[in-house]
Formats: sequence, C-alpha cells, structure tokens
Amino acid sequence: MAAATAVVARRGNDQFRGLFSDTWSVTCTLDVDSLVDGAGTSDTITVPGVALGDIVLGISFGVSLAGLTVTGYVSAANTVTLRLQNESTATVDLASTTVDVIVARMV
Repeated sequence: MAAATAVVARRGNDQFRGLFSDTWSVTCTLDVDSLVDGAGTSDTITVPGVALGDIVLGISFGVSLAGLTVTGYVSAANTVTLRLQNESTATVDLASTTVDVIVARMV
C-alpha cells in the first residue's frame, strides 16, 4: 500500500452553506501500485477533522485512470481511504499524480 504524500487540505463550509456543516478540499500526491487485472489496492490520506459518517463527494486524478474504478470513503477518524480496482483486462500502472478529494459532513 502506498501512502499519500504532500497533502494539502482546506476546511470550510462556505461552498455548501445549509447542506453541510463542514467540508474539506484535499489535494495530495499519490503513487498507486501497479495493478494486474482483477487486483485492487487501498491507499489512505490523513485529513484532520474528518469522522466516520462524513461523505466523500468527489475524487479527481491528474492522469487517466485507464479503466480503474475508484471509491472513496472515510474509514476512521482523520482518515480517507481510496480503493482502486482494476477490471480492465490488462495491467495498469498509473504515474504518480495529484489527487483532489472533496469530503463533506451533513448538517
């Protein structure tokens, strides 16, 4: 499992006033392991303040995902987990890239 590095997080709720009590805009660098067809990996991002029950609204990679699927969720206090799964029928090795994640807490 690769650990996220160069993490920058911005906390605030001004973008979704009334819908969410808090939001986090997270930017990090991630170097995902090479994945053969059918394989998956989970990578974690430390995001101070997030808690179980918070929602990962969106995830954006700076490179093509080349057929990988990505699921993001808050897995523990202060931790967002990104699960990448390869069902593309080929081995996929993404380049190290910037990843943007939006996390929100419902009112």
